[in-house]
Amino acid sequence: MRDAFIDELTTLAGVHDNIALIVGDLGYNVIEPFADRFPDRFVNAGVAEQNMTGLAAGMASEGYHVFTYSIANFPTFRCAEQIRNDVDHHRLPVTVVAVGGGLSYGSLGYSHHAVQDYALMRAMPNMTIAAPGDPLETRACLRWLIANPGPSYLRLGKAGEPRFHETMPDVAPGRWVRVRDGDEASILLSTGAALGAAIARADGKAVWSLPLWSMAAKADQPVQIARHGRITTLEDHLADGGFGSWLAESVAGTPAAANIAPIALSANVCDHVAGQAALNRMGGLTV
Repeated sequence: MRDAFIDELTTLAGVHDNIALIVGDLGYNVIEPFADRFPDRFVNAGVAEQNMTGLAAGMASEGYHVFTYSIANFPTFRCAEQIRNDVDHHRLPVTVVAVGGGLSYGSLGYSHHAVQDYALMRAMPNMTIAAPGDPLETRACLRWLIANPGPSYLRLGKAGEPRFHETMPDVAPGRWVRVRDGDEASILLSTGAALGAAIARADGKAVWSLPLWSMAAKADQPVQIARHGRITTLEDHLADGGFGSWLAESVAGTPAAANIAPIALSANVCDHVAGQAALNRMGGLTV
């Protein structure tokens, strides 16, 4: 996904001269296409994520759409105050890009387990979460974010993820995207890299993806939920504060809430160091 991201961002930056990229002293052998082509719109802020976010907010207030880029929890939890006060509160066009969402960097331990980031970012009132499930969803999300600038969080995997869509999907916050046909009475609905786990579990059920969602997009969910019976959500995140919780909140207090069954990672993954596939199995996301 990160290769699709930098390729699409570089292409779009050739059209939009206000796109800028700031990195936290990483991304080497990935970000060079952008940095080499647009050196005046590329900044390495060093290992100083709070400063990186403040710099991004300042540039955004002067007309740039700024993308901050770092690994897993570093551009989110390490600078949560700057995101909350500087970016989200002022509705600035800053996209926080986290590479290695979920357990992509599981072998580096808990500091790199990005399994609570949805909980943090979805609590921001003006934040749009972009969690693509494959490279084509990554490109589609990026195009939507640039066409609709504002506070946003783009959660990516690493590289080499499979492509599940035949063509680029039409995405918008809160809009479900059909990925596989099947039984619509009992469906699987995923966000982010959990799309692969949803397809593996499908067993004749229809598979849908929701790559863009937000606090405001909850209002669009009851109508879509009503078209189905049982809805199983999948996410590479802890259940608390995650995607399944977000969907259930949209119909809280109604009979439809009983038809939503989340599959998320068990908290026991937080105490383990292993590869992504092993941790996803250990956490109960995959079988």
